[in-house]
Amino acid sequence: MATKAAGGRQETRLALVRRARKMNRVLAETYPDAHCELDFGNPLELLVATILSAQCTDKRVNMVTPILFAKYPTVEDYASADRSEMEEIIRSTGFFRAKTNSIIGMAQAICERYGGEVPGKLKDLVSLPGVGRKTANVVLGNAFDVPGLTVDTHFQRLVRRFGWTEETDPVKIEHVVGELLPRREWTIFSHRVIWHGRRICHARRPACGVCPLAALCPSYGAGPTDPGQAAKLVRSGPFS
Repeated sequence: MATKAAGGRQETRLALVRRARKMNRVLAETYPDAHCELDFGNPLELLVATILSAQCTDKRVNMVTPILFAKYPTVEDYASADRSEMEEIIRSTGFFRAKTNSIIGMAQAICERYGGEVPGKLKDLVSLPGVGRKTANVVLGNAFDVPGLTVDTHFQRLVRRFGWTEETDPVKIEHVVGELLPRREWTIFSHRVIWHGRRICHARRPACGVCPLAALCPSYGAGPTDPGQAAKLVRSGPFS
């Protein structure tokens, strides 16, 4: 199936793969320090932090997790946690009752099914309460070094703007993008895209005039193209 490249011209599958990989290289040069912006020390901490990050900024999660991690250092501690105490600690992350249910349920399932160890396989992770493919891929890629694509809202928006896919279903997007890039690049590419979405390619007014991908992006012009105006839209982390 033909897709649209920069300038609105049609491109072949081979051309799309080449463009996608070139865009990834540009993002690598632009964000050489791209990484997971959630603070964690082990797979369990990352799993908990990622559950908390739903509908919440990484900055807010990182303000809460030091207290949470200190109170519940093991999966058994989470499994037997007092619900009201946990809710109070994570209240500021939003949806704290549902997140408490997920964290306690996830911990209990790990204790019952996996001997108290966070599993390192996608099929096992997604079987845990509150853990979907996005969360599982975050944990696999950053705690177990197993390549995975983190299809969050930034990722979905950007790959559609890039003209890589018109899919809206996260799982379908994951498969489409996975076929465009080498598997070894999946995890770090996810970070680069998320960083780009937070800093330059915003949902409402992308900073097109200073975007390093402008020449390769069919959506160039969705935001201000004047460099001076665009520069005012660029944001830097940490994100609140």
